[in-house]
Order: sequence, then structure tokens, then C-alpha cells
Amino acid sequence: MDFLNAIVALANYVLIPGIAYGSQLALGALGVTLVYGILRFSNFAHGDTMALGAMSAVLITWLFQSWGISLGPLPTALLALPFAIVITIGLLLFTDRTVYKFYRVKKAKPVILVIVSLGITFIYNGVTRFIIGPNDQNFLDGERFIIKARTFKEMTGLREGLAFKTTQGITIVTAIVVVIALFWFLNKTRSGKSMRAYSDNEDLALLSGINPERVVMITWMIVAALATIAGVLYGLDKSYKPLTYFQLLLPIFASAIVGGLGSPVGAIAGGFVIAFSEVTVTYAWKKVLVYLMPENLEPSGLVQLLSTDYKFAVSFGILLIVLLVKPTGLFKGQSV
Repeated sequence: MDFLNAIVALANYVLIPGIAYGSQLALGALGVTLVYGILRFSNFAHGDTMALGAMSAVLITWLFQSWGISLGPLPTALLALPFAIVITIGLLLFTDRTVYKFYRVKKAKPVILVIVSLGITFIYNGVTRFIIGPNDQNFLDGERFIIKARTFKEMTGLREGLAFKTTQGITIVTAIVVVIALFWFLNKTRSGKSMRAYSDNEDLALLSGINPERVVMITWMIVAALATIAGVLYGLDKSYKPLTYFQLLLPIFASAIVGGLGSPVGAIAGGFVIAFSEVTVTYAWKKVLVYLMPENLEPSGLVQLLSTDYKFAVSFGILLIVLLVKPTGLFKGQSV
């Protein structure tokens, strides 16, 4: 019985949160890796793109709530999500047309585009905070839990209750659907194959008659959708605060680099590696160990390697190790 309690505690505080957080990081890292693989630069504005996309969803959600429109047990933000994606697509296409295209035509070095993307980051962040403010914003409605801890205890008779949040379930299901759709698009459609060809060999793709501006446009549209979905899912599961998304840029880039920058499969794998590393290192293991160890050997402390305040340090540490040991990541990067 104690072993089952330990398993439930582990699922409650490590497995389910790790899978949900890993899904959010994977979607964010997919956007970063697509820009790197196809447009050939590291987009440091991706975190604040997520913030702007999520802000659009928050504002539209509030509008729907004021009109009395809802999805019942599901968050109203899911209804707002398609509209937010369209807004973010428009924003990224406008940014590309007015800023990035100039440097692309000039054949600017990738480091120039990285610096430009940093400038875009500050603009996006300023616009977001000007419109919605710098504080936490609550836009979650509907049922909070799929399974409540008390209900689980009553059903199973265990001391440990399993709490499975609605947002965690939505995150996991949405991530699976989005990843399947993305890989189908990249592998089965003409546009997807054009993107892969352009990523593998730009000159050969141009000789084959592939329109580079169309590839760029489709890339930004996909990146906008991924950023908005990841931003909304993270905001629903944790909280929406503009500055948080700028901080989230480190684990997202760590996920992309650990998996192999430019590799979609690597971005997904890297997302889960970073997420579970952060969760397991910052989790206080005392509760699980109390169930598993004899009473005389039970730990007196929290058995926590690092405080949750240092979770981003875990991402940085893993990123540093990967760059030193295997710079190409788990999967060889630079190809879509």
C-alpha cells in the first residue's frame, strides 16, 4: 500500500507536471527550431511572441466571458485561441515584412538577425506590458480538475490523493494533436516538403523552383501558431505574466539545443529532458521516500537538491553540459 502511495505522490508532483511542462516547452522549442532550421537565425523574440499571442487570447477570453460565452467545463480560452493565432500570424508577418526581410535581402550574417530579434523582443515586451500590464492575469474558467485528490482517496482508499488538473490534460492532448499535425504537414504536403528542401539546401531549393518568400511566410505562420498555443497553455496551467515568458526563453532554447537545434524531433525530446530535469531536481523527495523507506531510515529534511527558485539554473546547467560535450544535441540539428 505504501508503494502505491509513493507512486501516486510521484505522479502527482513529478510525472504529470513534468509531462505537461515538457509539452509546453516542446511546442515553444519547435517554433525556435523551425526559425533556426529554415530562416537560419536564433529568434530571441520567441518568448515575447508567446506573451503577445497569449495576451491576445486573454483579452478575447475576457470579451467572450463578458458576453456570457463559454465552453462549460473547458476554459473559454480554447474558443479564443484560433482568433489569437490569427492576430499573432498577422503580427509576425508584419514584423518579417518590415524588419527581417530587409536583412534577409542584404544577406546579413545570422548574428545580425539575432541582435535584431533582441530589439524586437523589447518592442514586443513593451507593447504587451503597455496593453495588459505587468501583473498576473487570471483568465482560467471552467472545471479546475479532471480528478480531485479527495475523490481519488475515496475511490482507492489510499492516503495519497491524485490531482489531475484540467489544464494539464488539455496541454498534453493539444501537444499530441499539434505535433502530429506538424509532422504530417512537413512530410506529406507540398509546402512542408518545400520547407524541408529549403532547410536542407537553400541554393538547390531555389534551382528547383521553390519560392523562398512563400516558404518564409508559411514558416512564420506555423511559428505564430506554435508560439500562441504554447503561450496560452502555459498561461492556463501556471499563470499569465508578460515577464515570465521572457524568462521562459532560457528553458525553451535549452530544449531546442539539447535536442539538436534545427531538428523538430530533437525539440520535442529536449523539451521533456529539460522539464523533467527541472521538476526532479527541485522536487522535495521526502514524501515519496517516507512511503518507501523503513521508519528508522526516514529522512528528516526535505531531500530537495535545489529550491524551485533555481529551476532555470537547471536548464542553464544542462545547456552548458550539452554545448561542451555534444554541441549538435541528442539529434543532429540544422535540418527540418
